[in-house]
Amino acid sequence: MARAAWSDDEVEAVRGLARTFFDKEVVPHEERFVEQGHPDRELYRRAGELGLLCAAIPVEFGGGGGTFAHEAAIIEEQVNAGDGALGMPVHSSIIAPYLYHFGSEELKRRVLPSAASGAMVLSIGMTEPGTGSDLQNISTRAVREGDEYVITGSKIFISNGWLCDGIIIAAKTDPAQGAAGVSLIFAEVGDGTPGFTRGRILSKIGGKGQDTAELFFDGLRVPASNLLGQAEGQGFYQMMQMLAQERLVTAIMAVGMMEKAVALTVDYTKGRQAFGKPLFAMQNTKFELAECATIARVSRTFLDDAIVRHLRGELDIPTAAMAKYWLTDQLGIVVDRCLQLFGGYGYMTEYPISQLYTGARVLRILAGSNEVMKDLVARSL
Repeated sequence: MARAAWSDDEVEAVRGLARTFFDKEVVPHEERFVEQGHPDRELYRRAGELGLLCAAIPVEFGGGGGTFAHEAAIIEEQVNAGDGALGMPVHSSIIAPYLYHFGSEELKRRVLPSAASGAMVLSIGMTEPGTGSDLQNISTRAVREGDEYVITGSKIFISNGWLCDGIIIAAKTDPAQGAAGVSLIFAEVGDGTPGFTRGRILSKIGGKGQDTAELFFDGLRVPASNLLGQAEGQGFYQMMQMLAQERLVTAIMAVGMMEKAVALTVDYTKGRQAFGKPLFAMQNTKFELAECATIARVSRTFLDDAIVRHLRGELDIPTAAMAKYWLTDQLGIVVDRCLQLFGGYGYMTEYPISQLYTGARVLRILAGSNEVMKDLVARSL
């Protein structure tokens, strides 16, 4: 495949480093990650040593000093390797930018170098059991007491929740104000932190090795200086700003998985004999793969354009929503058709196509459900 318009020699060098890291140090241990429900903590430190964490964070804060293009290349290589465990996209491409853009100077200098080195694993707590994508109606409370916030509430479906040492918590600082009463507060946490408890590692139909957990806050005390932004009530606006990039990250994952599904299926059908000839020789197989490959090519073109726009600072909320919902929808269509061509083997967990099939499903839900994405698009019409 030709190099994307958003890439260059430096980005490709990072891509090569990421490919080696995932192939040699992560993928061979996936079975164990599935058994324990999360990846090894030490892999974050190793990724940090190689410069694969916080690649777009400026060097002065411990990051790689690159751009989102470097992050995109790392995400693509993680997807291509088939690793569904390590939560690097959440850590580096979603949460670290919140801290960089909205954190105080002191907070950035204290936290971001640890995040870039892998000494601190980052997470973000938005979703709650009763709210889902309805972020303005969260019930977690943060009450100011002197120089601290006291946080009470719970979060669910939290990526990196089991391993995280630092978490951005979306909480209501003024419940009477609706969306205008939401604030984001960064908390440094550990298993012995008073007022903080990790719940279950959640069992999922896909991404079984990926760290997803419940988190509970019962009087968790956090320094008031850890508030993101200059004042309370800016959280919803901050999330709306940053969710465009989160949705683009989801779109990158979708296209990478789509391309991988097509490549796996082409290889399988060329090697699989049916009725005395390769399965690929049958007209239906050719037509199915021709259509899937076309969908993947169109999807790649849309994605690459969105990345270029984002790098120029021109990716608007409706376009990010379009990319997120449409590309994840297309992934579901393509991976289903590809699995069908594997026949009974496609239903076996030992075949990567089955892992792609189950792993693909969540992309239509996370970062805002696709129904919410369509509503955002409709508002712009």
